[in-house]
Amino acid sequence: MNAIEEAVAALEGEASATEASAAAHHGYTGNKDAYLRRLKRIEGQVRGIARMVDEDKYCIDILTQVAAVTKALHAVSLGLVEEHIGHCVVGAASEPDPEARAEAIDAKVKEAADAIGRLLR
Repeated sequence: MNAIEEAVAALEGEASATEASAAAHHGYTGNKDAYLRRLKRIEGQVRGIARMVDEDKYCIDILTQVAAVTKALHAVSLGLVEEHIGHCVVGAASEPDPEARAEAIDAKVKEAADAIGRLLR
């Protein structure tokens, strides 16, 4: 085996390892830090709302903060749905076996639809 063949074989091995590790990750993994930062900010907002209730603040001011937290959580939720579709559904569509691909796509789309349904309740 010459140097070029060895390099090609090494790259193919790396590609297989990368594909295997990518399959083990969730769609949001690349943005995990951003999601965690947003959730920590939301957590702080919720603590602020609890403090407002404890301090007997005006109800409309509390409701305004609740609406802000709700909107922030919806933004996180929509981002996760988008990540699911872009990673999990698309990943299912790349299944080589046509029968398994159809089942995998159906399952991932149903998961997304169910999640969206829960968000709309």
